[in-house]
Amino acid sequence: MVGLVGAAAVLPAWAQFRVEVTGVGLTQLPIAIAPFRGEAQAPQKIAAIIQADLERSGQFRAVDAAGAALDETSRPDVSPWRQKGADSLAVGSVARLADGRYDVRFRLWDVVRGQDLGGQSYAVVAGDLRLAAHRIADFIYEKLTGEKGVFSTRISYVTKSGNRYNLWVADSDGENSQSALASGEPIISPAWSASGAQLAYVSFESRKPVVYVHEVASGRRRLIANFRGSNSAPAWSPDGRTLAVTLSRDGGSQLYTIDANGGEARRLTQSAGIDTEPVYSPDGRNIYFVSDRGGAPQIYRMPAAGGNPERVTFTGGYNISPAVSPDGKWLAYISRIGGAFKLQVMELGGGTATSITDTTADESPSFAPNGRLIVYATRQNGREALMTTTLDGKIKARLAGQGGDIREPDWGPFQK
Repeated sequence: MVGLVGAAAVLPAWAQFRVEVTGVGLTQLPIAIAPFRGEAQAPQKIAAIIQADLERSGQFRAVDAAGAALDETSRPDVSPWRQKGADSLAVGSVARLADGRYDVRFRLWDVVRGQDLGGQSYAVVAGDLRLAAHRIADFIYEKLTGEKGVFSTRISYVTKSGNRYNLWVADSDGENSQSALASGEPIISPAWSASGAQLAYVSFESRKPVVYVHEVASGRRRLIANFRGSNSAPAWSPDGRTLAVTLSRDGGSQLYTIDANGGEARRLTQSAGIDTEPVYSPDGRNIYFVSDRGGAPQIYRMPAAGGNPERVTFTGGYNISPAVSPDGKWLAYISRIGGAFKLQVMELGGGTATSITDTTADESPSFAPNGRLIVYATRQNGREALMTTTLDGKIKARLAGQGGDIREPDWGPFQK
């Protein structure tokens, strides 16, 4: 029996994550984030959340700001911050309003030039304090790097604890997890729509794989593919109108497309092998997929409407789980190397593949919507965990659950 769990559900402790950042990037921007005035009385420590976000991106290095008594109304003396090696300084405050909400304000300073770089303010309920912190981190990231931050986006992932499966939606740092679906049967292959309003997934509740689409805000869902045989591996087209799926209804696993509201499926591939794990290119023109038509699993690319596939991966004898970066320049995938499953990143313009992890059970890579990070599942120190990594593998962050198997993450889009 499947039950939809509301956002107010009490979550087990293991659904929460702890962020641990490892590694050093070549160029990191030194930033000091002063404790927000009043945050000691708030349910969340805003400055610490912002700092963890920025460090996890691989683009920033924190400069110690403990003991600083500043807020967004201060004009800081920049010379001591310069001496500490900071290029920028974030300051702010948190205050509880009469209606129970929290007023969060912040300002960013360029301490090299002594310039005010702007600020933000939010009035939020206690449950949205983390979101306010993520949005502040996004503001800082974009102001200082020129690129959009991804901290206020969401991820989905699946856990198995005992004989219970859960599909979770969480903040990009893994915190604030909320169960979208709980089942005694497996849930696999969650995939975000481009709008972030829907998740496709595969459920085994009818004792075979069936594809559903779940409305994230309401919890409503609709059946998409329940043909004879297996229905699996849903992938959204960028316009949200179509899903590519793997069906075995005509014998053998082959790729099909189906309207996002359901209906008849249209066959794309005609091979004697297994074709599966489709994923659209960001422009919607091509579909990348895995096929063993050459004798072993490799990644191929074909026009989204069907046509002759071309092989993309040539290094290694077993390559699966393709993910394409939002700019279309990079392919992430899993390669079996000497019995180990390792995350690879390859430049699609003809570059060679690079192995960027030291773990041996990596799976399910997914790019952040700005293309700067990859989330994946792996085993580390004997435990399953979610990790993020920069594309060069230099900065990794562990988003570690405290029990249950964690698998199949998918990084959602920028919030519309």
